[in-house]
Amino acid sequence: MALRRDRSRAARSVVALLTVLGTTAGAGSAGAVPGGAPRWTIVAPGVAYREFDLYAAGGTAHAHLLRVDLHDPRVRLGPLHGGFVAQRTAVSRLADERGAVAGVNGDFFDIGDARRPDRPATGAGVGPMIAEGRPLKAAVPSGQRFGPAPPPGATGREVIGVGVDRRARVDRLELDGTVAARSETVPLGGLNQYALPVDSVGAFTTVWGTAPRRRATCGDDTHRSAPCSADTHEVTVRGGRVVTSSTTPGGGPIPPGTTVLVGREAGAERLRAMTPGEPVRVGYRLVASASRVPFRFALGGHPLMEDGRPVPGLDDRTSAVRTAVGLADGGRLVLLLVLDGAPRHRAGLTVAELADTLRALGAVDGFNLDGGGSSTLVTREPGAPRVSVRNTPSAGAERPVANGIGVFLAPPWA
Repeated sequence: MALRRDRSRAARSVVALLTVLGTTAGAGSAGAVPGGAPRWTIVAPGVAYREFDLYAAGGTAHAHLLRVDLHDPRVRLGPLHGGFVAQRTAVSRLADERGAVAGVNGDFFDIGDARRPDRPATGAGVGPMIAEGRPLKAAVPSGQRFGPAPPPGATGREVIGVGVDRRARVDRLELDGTVAARSETVPLGGLNQYALPVDSVGAFTTVWGTAPRRRATCGDDTHRSAPCSADTHEVTVRGGRVVTSSTTPGGGPIPPGTTVLVGREAGAERLRAMTPGEPVRVGYRLVASASRVPFRFALGGHPLMEDGRPVPGLDDRTSAVRTAVGLADGGRLVLLLVLDGAPRHRAGLTVAELADTLRALGAVDGFNLDGGGSSTLVTREPGAPRVSVRNTPSAGAERPVANGIGVFLAPPWA
């Protein structure tokens, strides 16, 4: 009980310190802030940056904050990714390649298992992802997730993103897809994901990349370390017809206009019934559980806050370097928060303290992204040819990540 009381006091001190610093979401424009707080640095129209200390249970943490005002038509948020789902790239490189003025790292991702050569690291993200309005991938089964345990009730299908209405929101994306063949219509259990549910069929497209698709048939719905399935099948569909069939899932690039179907157990049995030349239709979409507004982009993580309150069951014991997003003003104001990984600050915050911090900053909803060595925040100075990393990564250098959230300037969306 003493530990929990200490954690509670630490959480209150985080809120108190933020209040003294004047770091709330509505804390004006660049310049001096009451209480001698650090200045906001204007990164671009509608985008400001600042850094400050936080007192927490593990010691003093150091925070880096981007405030993005989506009321400004010159600024928008979008995905940072390298073009393939199964690919890892440093945030700074992603930002430079995409022309972002700022950005942070995104979803947790597959780091593989060095003890199991049959399941190499693909680098693919854990949760769903949408980019430019297109569904890129769906979520892996709950037992196949990497990263810390999510709060009770989270499914791994939760996302944060921005809709076509230019409002950021937290929601849950469900895969709705089918494979329609002559004999039957099969529900789609996966899309460009490193792990498929038992007995399912998954679709892989050109955006998957070159990672071995066999990886998707390893483990089961509750244990990532479970053996790889001994009952698999793969079918390649091009031009609406089956062109190849194989008992072993392959690898390498998938040509544009081609869909590779991978099945395990009952899903493999269904694919074995499809013969070369047979007509097959594959269709899929990612459906939001709450919002009726389509996402322009979205990526996965864990919820932290909802309607101004931390979600129940947040961990209040384990401190770490973390990345999070806070939303205010109906999703028009976005706070991108990254903790510093320098040795003197490396203790970081607990997840509960992270939620308290976002609330003290004025956020109403909050979302937890990948942390530790992945936590990265970059900005580009006006006129600079490339972005600079603002925080100190905890490993001493940037860690390549699966994706991120980028801040972009005009032209605005149509």
